[in-house]
This record gives sequence, C-alpha cells and structure tokens, in this order.
Amino acid sequence: MSDLSRLKRDLAACRLCEDRFAATATRHAPNPVVWFDSGARLLIAGQAPGLRVHQSGTPFLDASGKRLRGWLGIDEATFYDRSRVAIVPMAFCFPGYDAKGADLPPPRICAQTWRARILDALPDADLTLLIGGHAQKWHLGPAARGGVTRTVAAWRDHAPTVFPLPHPSWRNTGWLKRNPWFETDLVPALRTRVTEVLAR
Repeated sequence: MSDLSRLKRDLAACRLCEDRFAATATRHAPNPVVWFDSGARLLIAGQAPGLRVHQSGTPFLDASGKRLRGWLGIDEATFYDRSRVAIVPMAFCFPGYDAKGADLPPPRICAQTWRARILDALPDADLTLLIGGHAQKWHLGPAARGGVTRTVAAWRDHAPTVFPLPHPSWRNTGWLKRNPWFETDLVPALRTRVTEVLAR
C-alpha cells in the first residue's frame, strides 16, 4: 500500500470527534469525506462538509458547488477529477448543528491532526483556494485577521498561488451584491489562473 493510500485509509477511518458529534443537536457519527489524489494541481480549502455532503459523500454537491464551479470556470467532470482537483476542508466531517440549527465550526483537532500530512502528500498543487474565514486564518495567519471581506479584497497580495474567496453559499448573495469588485476583478483573474494550472 502506498503512503498516500494509507493516509486516505487512515483519514476515512478517523473517529476523533465521535463523542463531540454525538453531543450535537444532530447526534451524528463521523463520516470523513476524503476527496484528493496524487498529482492534483488545484487545492480547494473549504470549511467543512454540510449535511448533504455528509449524506452523499460528495463535496459541494449543492448550489454552493454550482456557484463555485462558475467562479472557477470549470465543469463538473473537471471539478470532481481528484487527480486534478483536491478538496481538502478544514474539517473532513460534518460538524453538526447547534440547538438553534446553526452550523457548528469545524473542530480544530481535525486540521491539527491531518492537515500537514495531507498537504505534504499534494506537492503538485500550484494553486490554493481559501474558502471562508477558517481556511483563511489557518493558511494566512495574521494576514486574515481583518475578516473575510478585507482578506478577499486583498487577493492580489496572495495571487497567483493563493486566492482567498468568500463561501459560495446562498447566504453570501447579499455580500456579492455589496462587493461587485469580486465578480468584476477577482473572478476573471481566478478563472485565468485555474485554466493555466489545470492545463499543465
């Protein structure tokens, strides 16, 4: 068994947060969604799977994924080709909902346990997309302290190897309207860079 295969097997079997998830309003069991392979050129660092992804085992299988693919300018076949696109969120399991039905944050223990090993296993990733505040804070450190809007607005400071993005959730439709520069300035540059990276 290769080192990468062993890593993916160990990650899929992870139960570190079993007690934590059992204590949430959803009382669910861990179900790590592992979606990467060697040779991937594009790394998507998101937050954590939602309930639909938890149930299906396929990341971004919703309207958020459609919007994200639109930003990237790629089709589903390319997006879900693990040898080209690695989807490595800050937590691999659905964190659950709180008592009010709000999403819980990704448990830090997941990234602390797995992230360095996975990134080491993906040396060909030439472009990293940081989706949302959790991924931006982890990868950019002090450069992300001003919040998502300020971090995304400073995208030129990190391009062409890193692009910070807002989450493509429908909840951010208002944010997109208030920040038209995102789609007029950032998205065209992002699509050009994605095309360059995936053509290699």
